[in-house]
Amino acid sequence: MNEILPNWRKLQIHESSPSPSGLSRYMAAEAPGYVPTHYFPDRTPGETCGSFRNENLEQMTFNSATFDLTITLDVMEHVFNPERVYLEVWRTLKPRGYYVHTFPIRKWLVTAVTARALLKADGEVEQLVEVPEYHGNPIDERGALVTIDYGYDIGDQIAKWAPFDVRICRFADQTHGILGEYTEVIVCRKRE
Repeated sequence: MNEILPNWRKLQIHESSPSPSGLSRYMAAEAPGYVPTHYFPDRTPGETCGSFRNENLEQMTFNSATFDLTITLDVMEHVFNPERVYLEVWRTLKPRGYYVHTFPIRKWLVTAVTARALLKADGEVEQLVEVPEYHGNPIDERGALVTIDYGYDIGDQIAKWAPFDVRICRFADQTHGILGEYTEVIVCRKRE
């Protein structure tokens, strides 16, 4: 954030699915324009639930061109329709706004998107893999189902879904303990 938007403390920031610590806590304390959201499917979209606004990334209630920066850390592997998410993030960003996010990019996959689960019309989840994978979820002790695997050509696919300039940065940073697999940060910039 300091590299791409050094004035981030003065900006309108949306973070979906923030952690109770780390960067999320820091932004909440330092940026008055910070809006944290989680998705509560059984609650009204846009409603305040505790200290979070209820937002489904696939169909947000925010006005267009609201934010300078949107952040989702380890969220996109849990959505069912990534194309809709990218279009919604693009819509809610101001011109020249940024979407900074992380998700696992599977080194063995070339294909951009491989579904692991589908959301059926009746709201039931259909598993497409033999063994479902779950990640930690700050609002649900059962965890969050991994619905999609992303491959190494995801940057090109994101740019097809929404008119973003896309940059993927991979880190090996011993000073900050960023080592191993899944160290990619995906930075999308909305054009004028």
